[in-house]
Amino acid sequence: MGGCGHVGLPLGIALASRGQRVRLYDIDAAAVGIVNEGRLPFREPGAAGVLAEMTAAGQLRATTDPAVISEAEHVVVVVGTPVDGHLNPDPQVVPRAIRTFSDHLVDGQLLILRSTVYPGVTALVEKLISEIGRDVQVAFCPERIAEGRAMTELFELPQIVAARTDATRVRATALFAVLTSEIVDLQPEEAELAKLFTNTWRYIKFATANQFYMIANDLDLDFERIRGALAHNYPRAADLPGAGLAAGPCLFKDTMQLAAVTNNTFALGHAAMLVNEGLPLYLVSRLKERFDLAGMVVGILGMAFKGGSDDTRASLSYKLRRILDYSAAGTLCTDPYVTTDARLLPLDTVLERADLLVLAAPHPDYATLETDKPVVDIWNLLGEGVRV
Repeated sequence: MGGCGHVGLPLGIALASRGQRVRLYDIDAAAVGIVNEGRLPFREPGAAGVLAEMTAAGQLRATTDPAVISEAEHVVVVVGTPVDGHLNPDPQVVPRAIRTFSDHLVDGQLLILRSTVYPGVTALVEKLISEIGRDVQVAFCPERIAEGRAMTELFELPQIVAARTDATRVRATALFAVLTSEIVDLQPEEAELAKLFTNTWRYIKFATANQFYMIANDLDLDFERIRGALAHNYPRAADLPGAGLAAGPCLFKDTMQLAAVTNNTFALGHAAMLVNEGLPLYLVSRLKERFDLAGMVVGILGMAFKGGSDDTRASLSYKLRRILDYSAAGTLCTDPYVTTDARLLPLDTVLERADLLVLAAPHPDYATLETDKPVVDIWNLLGEGVRV
């Protein structure tokens, strides 16, 4: 379920490459067609060649027909678990998705939840399986990969396996053991929190770096110079990340899921959200102080949420564009990987027509950028830039 997405497809490719016969079920007919042609519907380094090989061999196939589920020994559920406009999670997203294909579940299967879920969702799924009268085991085995590193990390990272019974745990372990040699055992509720803690910790670290960047910047000091000095041969500071637009479909929403668990008393998580989501506003505010922004055309370099990716989900580049659409004389946008935005222009056009450039996504393509226009480089990709 959700097998042609950023999590399901790399997992399917990895399992097929290790000898498993994989069938991907997805409701996105366009993505299914692309996969069956042996092509990737999105960027994932190292996956394209393996996908082409696996589809040609018949080892992997995608379909929009849920009946394929009844043929499976293992059913892996990978669906998005977003928060709503009020930052509230919906614990029923995964159970609701399972209900759509529950008629195709058969006794003896192992149902594996792969999505990041609100604590207690595994128990809800177990209750659902009991209600529909299927003898199906349930395990929670959260994905742990970073987008763009799937074909490495699926094989190198330990896999968390959480199940209510030893028999289910042994069975889930056997499946993931074809990918990785290290399995970490937890109970379902522990594993649900472990995944939320992981993403929230990263989000808080990014917020800390961004807050430090603002403090240094407001004092007209170079954050990257300070960060480099404090981390030099000093292990306790080695994990302080650089500043940047902390975005994407996971970190923000999973921090808000964790906040909901605490009845919205998770002050640290909410503070991280305010810092990270407020960074585009901070940048524009400082640009107004430094430039006659209302009379300038601003070029935004990179609309994906991270460097080297074509994924624009929850990208703060779009928040930055909305603010600049209101604050500047005009905005021009470019991205070497994104193909789904009609407003995007070639890089040369943006470099020629813009008065000011903002490096919004640290694509490696921009590392050798040459221009005589001022560049705001919060990521420090170029090693120097206009300090705002």
